[in-house]
Amino acid sequence: MANKQVFPTKGNLLALSKSIKLAELGYELMDKKRNILIREMMEQIEKVRSLRDEISEVFRKAYFTLQEANITLGVINDIAKAIPIDNNLEITYRSVMGVEIPKVLYQKEKVSLKYGISSTNTKFDYAYKSFIKVRDLILILAEVDNSLYRLADAIRKSRKRANALKNIVIPDYNTKIKFIRDTLEEKEREEFARRKLIKSNQEKKHYK
Repeated sequence: MANKQVFPTKGNLLALSKSIKLAELGYELMDKKRNILIREMMEQIEKVRSLRDEISEVFRKAYFTLQEANITLGVINDIAKAIPIDNNLEITYRSVMGVEIPKVLYQKEKVSLKYGISSTNTKFDYAYKSFIKVRDLILILAEVDNSLYRLADAIRKSRKRANALKNIVIPDYNTKIKFIRDTLEEKEREEFARRKLIKSNQEKKHYK
């Protein structure tokens, strides 16, 4: 069916030869991009594994200290409201083979008490410091998780495009090129036979 979509001319053969070279180059670039992205993704996965284990442990300790603070001070909602919301965050991006990978920037401040100490105790102080550590780890995890999502999506698209080039586009070009070459060679053989026949007839007339 592909053969019916192209006229067997030298111009089309030249155009298809250029197209298949571009398609093969595109496949190589897509395959290279996919491999680089996979390597980047594996590095991010290693970060996630260690981060999740660390966050689980820090969360466990933080909630335990929070329970102790609640037990010794009563419900501490009003005290917690005295702690200001931290808006000191900035997101930048770095490009990996055209994929924008986020980077969360924030100023790590020295842990300082932002509430009155007369109505709290050391257990509350420890809970506060523990949740600051949780926050820092969550920011890193959010950065890595988002990076993984973007990388996985880019890898999927790169694989899809590479497979389309390898399994559909390039074979289709090869089929068309073979069809044109076979047709042109057949025409050349027919033309050669026709000329040979004409020459033979002319020689016969000459000797008569």
